[in-house]
Amino acid sequence: MQDTRKRLDNIRKKLRKMYPHVKTQLEHRNPFELLVATILSAQCTDRQVNMVSRKLFNGLKTPKDFVEVDTRELEGLIRSTGYFRNKTKNIKACAAALEDNFDGEVPGTLDELVTLPGVGRKTANVVLGAAFGIPGIVVDTHVSRISRRLGLTTQKDPVKIEFDLMDLVPKRAWNDFSLHLIYFGREYCTARKPRCPECPIRRQCPYPDKTK
Repeated sequence: MQDTRKRLDNIRKKLRKMYPHVKTQLEHRNPFELLVATILSAQCTDRQVNMVSRKLFNGLKTPKDFVEVDTRELEGLIRSTGYFRNKTKNIKACAAALEDNFDGEVPGTLDELVTLPGVGRKTANVVLGAAFGIPGIVVDTHVSRISRRLGLTTQKDPVKIEFDLMDLVPKRAWNDFSLHLIYFGREYCTARKPRCPECPIRRQCPYPDKTK
């Protein structure tokens, strides 16, 4: 464990140098917009979500607006993000729960956020970190893939990966570490054909299937 922490410290230093300014790529003006955008981001690129949300939030601004909007109208607005029927159902149910249980405001704790329909720990941690500045590790496909390749976890379950990383990374760095891995996963450690020969942290990486 000590060797892993030491190796991870070196990795974190390099990632901070590579990406000194990191933030969520989902555009938002308030916690509610970020919550909806994060739900939309499932199986969709941030770029596509941003294209959709700019128009979406021009007409729909509050949880009450999303509760009252016609289901088919909302489906049409978010269709291009994929899985639009399920996302519409979750967003409308989430908005209703905010109205009924939180006076229309997005709560600022993980325990409260995960009570909302369509909101798991990943979405909750995105909102907590980006909207409230509360430390949390976001385990998306990039974080999951890279943390396993780096030997930081052997788990496949996102919650178990989250807790493994929480044990290794200082709490103050949780938000940035997640974003560093996301940025790194998009640029170097891709799912297919990772750019191992050019990778700045290849010497700290035990991944056995490195590309030549």
